[in-house]
Amino acid sequence: MRLLYLCLAHCLLPIAFLRELWRAFRHPEYRAGLTARLGCGARLAPGALWVHAVSVGEVQAAGPLLRRLAAEYPARPLVLTVATATGRVRALVLYGSIAQVRYLPYDVPVCVWRFLDRVTPTVGVILETELWPTLYRACERRQIPLLVASARLSERSVRRYRRMPRFTAQLLGAPHVSVAAQTATDAARFQALGAVPARTCVVGNVKYDQSVPVAERAQASARRATLGIGRPIWVAGSTHEGEESVVLEAHRTVLARFPNALLVLAPRHPPRFETVAQWLGHSGLSFVRRSQATEVSPQAAVFLLDTLGELVGYYAAADIAFVGGSLVPIGGHNLLEPLSVQCPVLSGPSTENDAATAAWLVAAGALRTVVDATTLAEAVIARCTDPAAGRVAVAAGMAVLDANRGAVERVLATLRPLIGRADRFSGR
Repeated sequence: MRLLYLCLAHCLLPIAFLRELWRAFRHPEYRAGLTARLGCGARLAPGALWVHAVSVGEVQAAGPLLRRLAAEYPARPLVLTVATATGRVRALVLYGSIAQVRYLPYDVPVCVWRFLDRVTPTVGVILETELWPTLYRACERRQIPLLVASARLSERSVRRYRRMPRFTAQLLGAPHVSVAAQTATDAARFQALGAVPARTCVVGNVKYDQSVPVAERAQASARRATLGIGRPIWVAGSTHEGEESVVLEAHRTVLARFPNALLVLAPRHPPRFETVAQWLGHSGLSFVRRSQATEVSPQAAVFLLDTLGELVGYYAAADIAFVGGSLVPIGGHNLLEPLSVQCPVLSGPSTENDAATAAWLVAAGALRTVVDATTLAEAVIARCTDPAAGRVAVAAGMAVLDANRGAVERVLATLRPLIGRADRFSGR
C-alpha cells in the first residue's frame, strides 16, 4: 500500500504543481510562497516548534496555542504550515510577527525531506486531522514526535480510512504519534483505527479558546457604516457551489420584507470569486465587489466579499450569519466565529465537521438549522424583526463557548513532555 501511495504521489506531483501555477497566474494570492510546496524555504535554527493548520478555520483556532508556545519557548523558531492560500494570507495577518508561515510540502519524499532539513523541528502539532503517510514516516525516522491535537474524525472519515486498515494503523499506531482528541467519541474512533490507547487522550476543541482580535471588534461599527446604517444586513459566509443559488433565492424573499436589506456573500474559495461575480451579474440584483469598492450604495442588494481575511469582521457588522458548507454535503465550517463577535448564527443540516459543537449549540437554542431557501429566509427575517431574540441566542452560544474553554492548556500539558523527551534525545 505504501509503495502504491508513493507511486501515485510522484505521478500526481507535476499535475498538482502545474495546477498551482495556473492558479497563481489567475489569482495573485496563490503566487507567494509557491516553492514552499516543494519543501523550499529559509533554513531555521534547530529546535523549531512546528504547528500545522490546514485552512482558515484551523488557522484562526491556532492563535492561542501559537501565542502560548511563543511565550513559553521564546528562543525557539515557531513555524506554522498551512495547506491553502486563504489560510496562508490569514496566518500572515494574525501571526506573521511571531511565526514563520509557509505551505506544508507535497507528500512526496524529496519535498518532505527538504522541508524537514530546513525547519528541523523538535516536535510537530497537527491540528484536527491530517494524515500524510510520507510526512509521518519521515518524522518517525528522524525521531520527531507528532501530536494530532484537537483531533476529530467523522463517521464518514472512519468508513473511508477503514478501507485501508493496515495502512491507517501503521500511521496512527507509530511510536512517535500521539492523539489529543476533541471528544471521547473521537478518541474511540482513532483507537479503532489503530491509535495506541496509552498515547490517546481527550482535550476538547481548541476553537473554543480562540479570541477575536481587538481590531476586528473595533472596526465593526466602521464596517457597518460602510455597508449602510439602518438597513438589515446578513452574511452568508464560506459558501460552496450549490449554496449561492439557495442564498440568493432566500435574499429575494428577505428583500420582499425589507427592501433595503443587504446580503454579504462570501464564497469559501478564491477561484470561485469571479464565477460568483459573473453569476450575480446575471441575477438582476445590484451588487458591489469588495475588491472594487469600500462603500456600498443604498441601491446595492448584495456585497460580494471577494477578498481574504475579512469575513470575521463582516460577521461582527451583521445582524445574522449563515455559515456555509452546510446546505451541501461538505460538513460545515466554523460556527463559533459569528458567535464570538456577537452575531446570531444559522447553519444547514450538514455539520459533520464539528457535530458536537452543532449539537450543543442547537440544544442551547444558539443555533437554528435551515434546510432550504424558504427556511433560510424565514430565519433571517425573524432575526431582523426581533433583534432581542438574536441577543438571547448569542448569549446562549457564548455560554456554550465559555463552558468548553481550556483545550489549549490541555494540549500544552500533553505537548510539553514530548518536547522534553525530544530535546533529551537530540542532546539539546
